[in-house]
Amino acid sequence: MSGDSQGVGKVEIRLKWDPSPWEQPSHHLDIIATTYSADAPYGRPVYVVHFDSRSPDGTINMSRHSQTGQGLGYVEVMTVELDRLASSFARVVVGVAIHQNSGPKTFGDMSNAGVLVVERYKELLKDDLTQVSGSTAATVAEFTRDASGAWEFHELVRGFDSDPVVFTTEMGRAPRP
Repeated sequence: MSGDSQGVGKVEIRLKWDPSPWEQPSHHLDIIATTYSADAPYGRPVYVVHFDSRSPDGTINMSRHSQTGQGLGYVEVMTVELDRLASSFARVVVGVAIHQNSGPKTFGDMSNAGVLVVERYKELLKDDLTQVSGSTAATVAEFTRDASGAWEFHELVRGFDSDPVVFTTEMGRAPRP
């Protein structure tokens, strides 16, 4: 949770992974964000943002996208402007999914995978996804609005065994006890 009394404002979610070995199909990972209303914070997402979309109000968008992992450092970046989201939103969940176009792949099949969540220069989460190595998708962060209207960050590294489309319907469900 953020220690700032005003809450979390604008964050970046950054993703990295090494390209697949020579002459093998590319590893293609994506950052995905789902938004939930105050009326149904664990219901269906109001909207989903991923590589070829952005939020209707422009508060969540991809500023960098990779289909191969090629490049230096974090090759995919999503910006979430929580401080600009309408008061009708109570929750945002962010995850990472692996495209399964060329056969089953898990995070354990990737090398040098990692996710970083930052607010300005403050690191909120840094994870290498090894704890979800047998999964094809994972949530990494949850942002919730408190009673005062301030946004809080919660680490939410949890693995799923689903393709990116199914993952968007599962990622915001309440964790099972």
